[in-house]
Amino acid sequence: MASLTVSTATAAAGGNKNKERDGAEVITGAEACFAHSKEMLKSLGFPGGVMPLRGLEECGWVRETGFVWMRQKAPYEHYFSGTGTRVRYDAEVTAYVEDGRMKRMTGVRSKQVMLWVPIVEMSLDGEKRDKIYFKSNVGIGRSFPASAFPDEEEEAKPKNEGEEKKENVDDKAAADDAASK
Repeated sequence: MASLTVSTATAAAGGNKNKERDGAEVITGAEACFAHSKEMLKSLGFPGGVMPLRGLEECGWVRETGFVWMRQKAPYEHYFSGTGTRVRYDAEVTAYVEDGRMKRMTGVRSKQVMLWVPIVEMSLDGEKRDKIYFKSNVGIGRSFPASAFPDEEEEAKPKNEGEEKKENVDDKAAADDAASK
């Protein structure tokens, strides 16, 4: 069962991790966290498929500071076929977010040749904000088209009816041609 909690408790002395989370909207439960993370990404302008986290248990967002976290059951590796890149997400991913940008990221690494390189920032780039720039902890980065990170739900949707009907007509015509030969 999913739940939403708004934390306003003061962190214990020395609890830096807890201080970052004061005043957060905390969501628990796999479905609610998945929906919340998609909503957050889209509200920042990112495509829903840019962080395909699995088995989320808890996520939170401190809107005052922009601090977010997403905690999943176990680390997860994902291969983005649109970019030819393998990315590893730790059990907990954190960042500070603002419109079109996630900075001070932790828990995200990209495999480059033989090394896993930490990704510390991603931002929307280009005049139309149609590219995503990923920056490593050494300041080197790469850009990819935002279209390379489709939301899995959108990708799985059937084609619109007009295209489907056209394909059916083409398939029928091809079958008729084959039958007449």
